[in-house]
Amino acid sequence: MRDLCIAKEGCRMSHVHGACRDPVVREPSTVDKSNRTIGPLSSPTFPTFLYASTVASMPAFHAGNWKWENAAAGAVAGFATVAALHPLDVVRTRFQVSDGRVTNLPLYKNTAHAVYTIARTEGLRGLYAGFYPAVFGSTLSWGLYFFFYSRAKHRYCKGNDGQLSPGYHLVSAAEAGALVCLCTNPIWLVKTRLQLQTPQHYQPYSGFSDALRTILREEGWRALYKGIGPGLLLVTHGAIQFTVYEELRKFALYLKVKEGRTNHINSDKLLNSFDYATLGASSKIAAILLTYPYQVIRARLQQRPGGDGIPKYWDSWHVLRETARFEGIRGFYRGITSNLLKNIPAASITFVVYENVLKLFRIAQGQN
Repeated sequence: MRDLCIAKEGCRMSHVHGACRDPVVREPSTVDKSNRTIGPLSSPTFPTFLYASTVASMPAFHAGNWKWENAAAGAVAGFATVAALHPLDVVRTRFQVSDGRVTNLPLYKNTAHAVYTIARTEGLRGLYAGFYPAVFGSTLSWGLYFFFYSRAKHRYCKGNDGQLSPGYHLVSAAEAGALVCLCTNPIWLVKTRLQLQTPQHYQPYSGFSDALRTILREEGWRALYKGIGPGLLLVTHGAIQFTVYEELRKFALYLKVKEGRTNHINSDKLLNSFDYATLGASSKIAAILLTYPYQVIRARLQQRPGGDGIPKYWDSWHVLRETARFEGIRGFYRGITSNLLKNIPAASITFVVYENVLKLFRIAQGQN
């Protein structure tokens, strides 16, 4: 890695710049003709290390090159996650909209009962209802998210001497989440509609493209953005998750460096897949517990209108009032068990795949 930063060059740096992958604390050092640092690295100190950004999404490629590597790694991670865990997402969606007053959906006692019932009555197709929009949406969403997130950090990093605080991580993640939400809300709405279809009742959609055409024809383009309000509020979910991940990752690196008595803070060598899985799961738990009610509100808004064409809920405030009135606080956490069962391993898979794909990119480019 070159001893180079867009924000500062030729001076002492303690950072993981938006254009750099690993947190490295450096003094000006001798550089040979191949641009490889051959001078010694200074030992990192905890305060400097703690407040430097780990920027988990930007590998050490020169600025302007390989701008797509974060999107590609994120897309692969999104695809792998949905392919492995989609049945639990179906169960979660059905729990979220089940308030005891919906007649076109079966009632489930718990997550295990829901999986068993769906498999017995609907078969594998039921467990993978809405798979195509889910895998398409997840692949696109994660690809865009990591791209926007890394670009935002890169931009903020240039104005902060190559360092990012937790606040900048939060803002970067929120910015990325808002852009992705605006791009992908129609996909998630279609996925929700398909997941709520059961063979025991009328099925208005034969697939993703048919659902999209039917919704546009019967409800107009505005229907594709139902739930966009709570969806934008859910930007806080990703912001919390990524900020917690970044801070835990910094702390994990610090512990590894301290334990190994090394001057090198290279995440490729110090962190492994188990570490990424643990960090991803921990950050996801924090985000879910704080933002889950938004997901319930959005799912209920995205239900198909009843036979009379009248939506069950008019807006987010209506969902909030009705849910609190008939179900209490428990109503806002319906399906959280299946959500945790699905999203904790999903977060682990996402970050394990993402980080390892980035390592492969670095190896392919001779940047290790």
